[in-house]
Amino acid sequence: MKRSLAQLDFNLLYTLQLLSKEHSVSRTAKKLNVTPSTVSKSLRKLRDWFDDPLFVKTPKGLAPTPFTQSMEQDLSDWLQISRQLLEKHSGDSPKGIQFDLAIESPLLLTMLNELIQKIQQHYTDAKIKTHNWDYDSLESIIRGETDIGLTGRESHPRSKESLHLLPYFIDFEILFYDIPVVYLRKDHPALQEEWNLDTFLKYPHINIVWEKCEAWALDEVLSEQGLKRDITLTMASFEQSLFMSAQPNQNMITTAPAYCQHYTKQQHPDLLCLPIPVDKVYHDKLLIPFTLIWHKRNAHNPKLLWLKETIKSLYYIHQ
Repeated sequence: MKRSLAQLDFNLLYTLQLLSKEHSVSRTAKKLNVTPSTVSKSLRKLRDWFDDPLFVKTPKGLAPTPFTQSMEQDLSDWLQISRQLLEKHSGDSPKGIQFDLAIESPLLLTMLNELIQKIQQHYTDAKIKTHNWDYDSLESIIRGETDIGLTGRESHPRSKESLHLLPYFIDFEILFYDIPVVYLRKDHPALQEEWNLDTFLKYPHINIVWEKCEAWALDEVLSEQGLKRDITLTMASFEQSLFMSAQPNQNMITTAPAYCQHYTKQQHPDLLCLPIPVDKVYHDKLLIPFTLIWHKRNAHNPKLLWLKETIKSLYYIHQ
């Protein structure tokens, strides 16, 4: 029997989305700041409304039924549109807007102060949440929890981070192209030698984990030549790897995007950078398109349109 939409408590749909994400009544209750019994009652109402179990118990928690899985994207879109409606205010300077940004660090740090000022000038009392782009950021954009991302992708044809592999419902715009370079101390012994591929591979390397992967385009390029880096230390971020490469009494070097020079001039003035010494034919495979990423549902969202243009303007000012 077809039911009237007016009979549905829309708060139940938010509970349904959280259950799909958490796979647990207790964790969902904690997120909602209610008791588990309240969530269980909501789940019973949802099951009755949709005439489907929605979730089944498994050793790993609640597993969504095929029917629930079929609703996940539509539900995420609907909740995102609902948030946009709630954010609409009269006047030129709406209040109470929230921004959630996933931007690769240290790129975020080079523009964060000015970005916060721009946001607060345009949106009075805006709340801003930032976090480093990571493995879960794309899913967060899809779920509507993150407004926009700014991160490097890869150009290597075998990369899993290629732009053409983004889902069809994700929009993007390339802000700039970067090329990774080598960072090492100004007194590093490599600077007393000819800078070539042999010298580059002679010294121990600091690597970073990128989206849960320890290998990236450089390793693919070296593998094509039957070569590999001597990775002595693996870390979680560019800031960490640059910090360690700047430390005295060790000979480790690291690779990071060229834009990090803005960061190292302030934080690690004893570091200098050199090009990765590979043949020119490999350079295109190492290019990093730094890309603004958002969900198509936000294509006409005034807040997101303003935010994209503001981020772009701040980047061009710093060039």
